[in-house]
Amino acid sequence: MSLPRTKSLLMRSAAVLSAAALALTGCGSGDGGGSGGKTKLSFFSWDGEKIMKPLIEDFEKKNPSIDVEFSHAPPVAEYIAALQTRVVSGTAADVFLIAAENKTNLIQGGSVKDLTGKPFMANTSKFNTATYSLDGKAYGMSVSSWSAGILYNKDVLDKAGVTEFPTKWDDFIALCQKLKAAGVTPYLESVTGMPLTAAALVGHANAAQGGDVDAQIFAGKKKFGELWDGPLTNYNQLFTSGLVSKDVVSLKGEQIVDEFANGRVAMIAAGPWDVPTLREKAPKMNMAFAGVPTPDGKPFWGGAASPGYAINAKTEHEKEAEAFLTYLGSKEGVALFNKQTSAMTTTTDFTPVIDKVLEPNLQALKDGTFYLPQIAWPRVQDALNTEAVAQLQLMVQGQAKPADVAAALDNRLAQG
Repeated sequence: MSLPRTKSLLMRSAAVLSAAALALTGCGSGDGGGSGGKTKLSFFSWDGEKIMKPLIEDFEKKNPSIDVEFSHAPPVAEYIAALQTRVVSGTAADVFLIAAENKTNLIQGGSVKDLTGKPFMANTSKFNTATYSLDGKAYGMSVSSWSAGILYNKDVLDKAGVTEFPTKWDDFIALCQKLKAAGVTPYLESVTGMPLTAAALVGHANAAQGGDVDAQIFAGKKKFGELWDGPLTNYNQLFTSGLVSKDVVSLKGEQIVDEFANGRVAMIAAGPWDVPTLREKAPKMNMAFAGVPTPDGKPFWGGAASPGYAINAKTEHEKEAEAFLTYLGSKEGVALFNKQTSAMTTTTDFTPVIDKVLEPNLQALKDGTFYLPQIAWPRVQDALNTEAVAQLQLMVQGQAKPADVAAALDNRLAQG
């Protein structure tokens, strides 16, 4: 992708963001008047209408006395900011997503109801439930997990003479250099949120150091630099060597997926949620997933329990909200969500049907070779995530070094 095209994409991105901001409207939990005497249940999600509309329609068919008023903001930063604004203003939806980035604020702020022991929680996995729990109480119903890695166009790599995807980071950089020399944009990844490649590299370093480095950092026994400096130095090679344009900081995930679908980039950071779109836009593409290459040749993945469904602590429609979660966590609801998203669902009464291309992702979940900082951080996840993304964007633009990112995280953690 040429630099002029990238700038054009950035301009379009800004326009889309402005339009989205204007379109996003609050929906208070106190307004229960639906059409025809029905109860209006508001629902705020970062999954878009294309994904959620079939589930909402099926729920409404099975619950004819309830109308679901749906609103949406894209992940991650836009959704978190919009939800926070609504929570503070008292206009948060009756049901919304609780994510790794905001779970502590929502739980400790008393913004979400305790779901412990609710019947709809019975089939959720222990790992997913624990992710959105505090002090033994559950506050989110998460029905799937995810692992994200590098999605590549096999035909493009075949033309470059690549017979096996690299497992070592140096070999991955060499592949990017080879592709760029051949006139192919090698790799793209959105840095509007936590970069998945960076998360995987940090996760690999954490595993190599025993798997408890985050706990030691938060206990004051270690600094972020002891975990982050090496992985970020590797990640930053993509930008310091000119393999990826620094302008990528403002490109959104869907724009990068579109570049990949149209054959303008060889490899992208991606997750299961991107597969349905790509199957629709590029049905003949020969694509495959691989874990993020690492210094020792043991690939790692970005991954975590997916966001959970939470009930607004101030809702006036608790019965209807619980009915909605009962449906979303049911075998039928989970099956439809799996169909819509290719999500690797984790409820005990449904075996997910996944695209064949996602078999490596599923194996990573089984192997435990996945990581997401926001899940590993035991507190102030939202503030640390915001700081990390801001500092990583500066690093990508050449305005900060890996050590600066780590130092900023240390400072932010010290602020509490």
